[in-house]
Amino acid sequence: MTRALLAGESWSVTSIHTKGFDSFTTVDYAEGGQALIAALEDGGIDLTYMPSHVAATHFPTTREQLDAYDVVLLSDIGANTLLLPSRTFVRGQASPNRLALLRDWVRDGGGLAMVGGYLSFQGIEAKANYRSGALAEVLPVVMETGDDREETPQGVRARLVGTHPVTDGLDAETPALLGYQRLVPKDDAQTVAAFDDHPLLVLGVAGAGRTLAYASDIGPHWAPEEFTSWPGFARLWQQAVRWLAGEGQAR
Repeated sequence: MTRALLAGESWSVTSIHTKGFDSFTTVDYAEGGQALIAALEDGGIDLTYMPSHVAATHFPTTREQLDAYDVVLLSDIGANTLLLPSRTFVRGQASPNRLALLRDWVRDGGGLAMVGGYLSFQGIEAKANYRSGALAEVLPVVMETGDDREETPQGVRARLVGTHPVTDGLDAETPALLGYQRLVPKDDAQTVAAFDDHPLLVLGVAGAGRTLAYASDIGPHWAPEEFTSWPGFARLWQQAVRWLAGEGQAR
């Protein structure tokens, strides 16, 4: 059974309510990966989910811990969450560089996917900040230097490009998405789904490992319910994770 780790896809919102002279605050917590989690579990994937605040502390810090998985998926979780655990940022203690550890694990045969969002790739105001880090060396795309979001509130559809086990059996055109990241495929990468001007799904090889860049989100707001309830959504991610795990011959 393929073993996968999904990190990210959670957030909290602090609101200030002002009513004349008086004000008060409320805090809400949410998770956005339900559709992806359900798709992978329904496909027989042995999935471990770490929300962003859990990954900050518990994301693997050793090779042995990473070796418990075949595939790691990062979704809407910025580089700083993995680079700056509290022992380093608060207490000034050295800790492993988890991005470098993940890069080396991929080169030795692991599978890595980065899923788009406001804190993926470069992200909003470039705060995700993966372009200058270790994972940029193994991801199959080149990132922009600044804010790389392309908002498409009118909706845009991606089309399949060629054939590949990851997109086998999917419709030739996806339902509409409401935004994505502007990414450039590396020369040795393969784009298997694209909008008119930018890729949606790019696959690559890094050493003995496989990598995937998905330029849009897997939940609101970029991925509306019409997209996540599309039968191709579950098929795409089940096939993607199995391919990342090394199943099938096509690389």
